[in-house]
Amino acid sequence: MMAPAAATTQPQAESLNVIALISGGKDSFFSLLHCRENGHRVVALANLYPPTGTGSRAVSPTSSVGDGTAPPGNGEVPEEKEEEEEEDLNSHMYQTVGHSVIPLYAAATGIPLYRKAISSFGATQRSKDYSHYVSTPEEVAERKHDETESMFYLLKGIKARHPEANAVCAGAILSTYQRTRVESVAVRLGLTPLAYLWKFPVLPSPTGDDGQLLLDMEQAGLEARIIKVASGGLGEEDLWVNVASAKGKNKVEKGMKKFSFGEGLDGGAVIGEGGEFETLVVNGPGRLFRKRIVVEEEGRRVVREGGGTAWLSLRDAKLEDKEELYDGKIRVPGLLDKHFEEVLEALPVASEEPSTQDLSLNDDSNHDTPALDLDRLQPANVQHLVFMSADHPSIQDETTSITALIEAYLGSQSLPSTVTLSTTILLRQMSDFGTINPIYGSLFPFPNPPSRVCISCGNLLPEGINIVIALALALSTSPDVQRDGLHVQSRSYWAPANIGPYSQAITTPLFSGSAVKAVRIAGQIPLIPATMALPPPEDINLQLVLSLQHLFRVGVETGVQLFTSGVAFFSASSSPDGMPDKARLAGKVWELAHGKPKNDDDEDEDEDDDGPDIWDRKYNSQYTSFASGGGQAQNSTGPQLPDWGVMSTTKLAPVFVAEVEELPRGSGVEWQGHLGIGGASEGGVQMIQRGNNIWQAVVEDRFVQTIVAERSGEEDDGAAKLIVKGLKERGLVPVVTYVNGGCKYQVGEEERGLVVPCRSLWDGKGRKVGIVRIWEGVIGDE
Repeated sequence: MMAPAAATTQPQAESLNVIALISGGKDSFFSLLHCRENGHRVVALANLYPPTGTGSRAVSPTSSVGDGTAPPGNGEVPEEKEEEEEEDLNSHMYQTVGHSVIPLYAAATGIPLYRKAISSFGATQRSKDYSHYVSTPEEVAERKHDETESMFYLLKGIKARHPEANAVCAGAILSTYQRTRVESVAVRLGLTPLAYLWKFPVLPSPTGDDGQLLLDMEQAGLEARIIKVASGGLGEEDLWVNVASAKGKNKVEKGMKKFSFGEGLDGGAVIGEGGEFETLVVNGPGRLFRKRIVVEEEGRRVVREGGGTAWLSLRDAKLEDKEELYDGKIRVPGLLDKHFEEVLEALPVASEEPSTQDLSLNDDSNHDTPALDLDRLQPANVQHLVFMSADHPSIQDETTSITALIEAYLGSQSLPSTVTLSTTILLRQMSDFGTINPIYGSLFPFPNPPSRVCISCGNLLPEGINIVIALALALSTSPDVQRDGLHVQSRSYWAPANIGPYSQAITTPLFSGSAVKAVRIAGQIPLIPATMALPPPEDINLQLVLSLQHLFRVGVETGVQLFTSGVAFFSASSSPDGMPDKARLAGKVWELAHGKPKNDDDEDEDEDDDGPDIWDRKYNSQYTSFASGGGQAQNSTGPQLPDWGVMSTTKLAPVFVAEVEELPRGSGVEWQGHLGIGGASEGGVQMIQRGNNIWQAVVEDRFVQTIVAERSGEEDDGAAKLIVKGLKERGLVPVVTYVNGGCKYQVGEEERGLVVPCRSLWDGKGRKVGIVRIWEGVIGDE
């Protein structure tokens, strides 16, 4: 039976009072419209404009146009000096071309407008991720003069005039550079960052067209004119074209295809994300624009900068009444991708009788592949440590003591806290989370803090212990070892925002000198991204599917080709009984989400179909779509995870189900992919299974993850015992051990490895498990 279709629509959020950052471009105004569509109230417009000389540094923190509700005079922009009018900063952060028209937006929309000059020092921090953390006088001076800080003082001044403001929205779509800078400012000012257009081109759409965003803008009623071109595909003849129209979209696509060199059209280029063009919004739906902005042809002068760059200098812009007040229609992307919609529809609804049928797609009886020889295994280049401190009067004291232990250890090893890749926090009670979070966060004040999994184990934690913090530390601090992070703190339609001291994912080399990447992704609960609210607690199917989609979306964005294994946590409140069925349900979701690899016969059948053949789907730009993972064109007809081409076998990575006391925000489900692998070569990953309790993922014949499950109530498995003994002799410690609450193991007893005590433990087929141990190692030389 199908799950109800209404379950996958985007619900309305609680109302926020938003300051809308506007540049005059299409994206900032479309983001504003999505804020309103989500039930928020826009209380002010904010704009930063080019400095007009050295005096610009002395302007007050907030400058308003007129009385804050309308521009001065009769609605026309006063003429500026020629040299000021022709200024364009070419900033990576701010659009400044067309800035002379900005004052008209106050009267055009009826929303107060506030402006401030941008720091004349430009960008002093040029890295992709922006850090507001400073520790030296030199860093203080550097941050003070960065152009990002101009936004801080502008928004701070607006907050003083609008104390009700509690959010800020921006139009970032694919630019991490812009998004992280807005987030840095927002978080410091206590504002919720909103970026409803983030990753918009890769979200569910009616056509899958790379330029769908431009059609959505047309449907919304926006009129966005090109005022700058900076690409060989577009020329000055394209200036003043309305891109928020089918005609304008086609014109841009045609221009870009001239320079695609047969490699397929970059979807980011079609919407101007690479700086190919900039726009000015001169009209919009009646719900936002009361008047339209008019710039006559004689008021548009072309300024040529060379190298294919040209822009319009605008004069004598004015407001006109609108004959029709079209309200437009805002398309909100569906909650689930098509693939995950199909996964949801394939699940039994909660009202059906529990199934005793084996829901697994794969048959684990085919496991005659021998387990790997362990003689050459040695510990991997990541160290896993567990920290706890007993018998403190309060959770604050206990957490502070643990952070001091962590700082002391890192100091003793001369390691910065940036070597921390991921953490796991075990709590006695989840209600302590708000208390421990800022104390924990003090360890990681830098951009892209470690990813994190947090669960509550209740009274299964040892007596006197209320919190346990486990760290995964990179052993190498060489600058050649690149640590990349994904930390999206803005609300969007893409995936839940991580506002706090943890990233969605941290990526490092899998082993020393490797081009293959290890991606450690935070635990994912089923928050609805746009609202940060949970689905109804009784809809466990949607919770399972949505949270796994989050894991996959983060995985695709960070280049993950496969997960070596996974675990689904269920909270005790959501599973008073029926855990075997819930475990089978989670196992089915895991397998359906991974899809079924095609064999040669499938490919032959595809080539006989009327549709595009295999080559077309992979390489022909007509059948490819812009994807977020590295900005490459990818097959849009199915999930981008896993990449079956890198696997030498079609065995699915194992999944386990752990019932714990509580999960963050009262969620019923949390998914964790133990390790994401990216950059592997074709056939470079081997999934080995022996019996129904031993698994190994071997990557490029070098890295090995080994999992051994001890099944509850079964006779001891000799092979499992030998593997456990062999790994111990090689000096390998489990990175994590999940233990059924009735077993003898306690936190910290696995020779410094993390032990997670569970109320119950299961495999993906609903069979009870006593202990699951996971090791990571590398194959050394003879």
